Amino acid sequence: MDSKVVIALVLVFDVVAFALAIAAEQRRNTAQVVPDSEKQYTYCVYDSDIATGFGVGSLLLLLLSQLIITAVTRCYCCGPSLRRGGSRFCVFLLLLSCWLTFLVAEACLLAGSVQNARHTRYRGIYFMNDPSCEVLRKGVFAAGAAFVLLTAILSVFCYLLYAKSRDSSYRIAESAESAIRMNSFS
Repeated sequence: MDSKVVIALVLVFDVVAFALAIAAEQRRNTAQVVPDSEKQYTYCVYDSDIATGFGVGSLLLLLLSQLIITAVTRCYCCGPSLRRGGSRFCVFLLLLSCWLTFLVAEACLLAGSVQNARHTRYRGIYFMNDPSCEVLRKGVFAAGAAFVLLTAILSVFCYLLYAKSRDSSYRIAESAESAIRMNSFS
């Protein structure tokens, strides 16, 4: 795949995933304790569940982006096409960091989506015990968005370094091959 296409595709997926995570943070559930029609019990009333959909969408787009990067840099550390040395180690460290931030982002987005979709079903006796209307804490989707952004930056740098290392090793192999062809054994 062409480098520009891969980078553009990954960046589009990551930017949309970031925007969805921010939107999920803005649209988290809120709950209110309200009495029933006979005013004997109180129960929790939650507003819309759109943040759960935003969180899951962000999670899936980030997963797709990470799969693209992984597929394009397939087996980079054991391939003979990459030159040995510092760039190979840097690619490995960037890919490892990218996967770690990816896992943290996915965990935040998944936990936020699950917790946001969970609704308390308990009732309390009116004026005695109001039910605890559990809602998602502020900042879970924001933390996921921050790690989505960090994953995007690391994956782009990882791919750029990988592509640069791959291209330079190809040129070295090509020049070595042409040098061998100049010698004739006639």
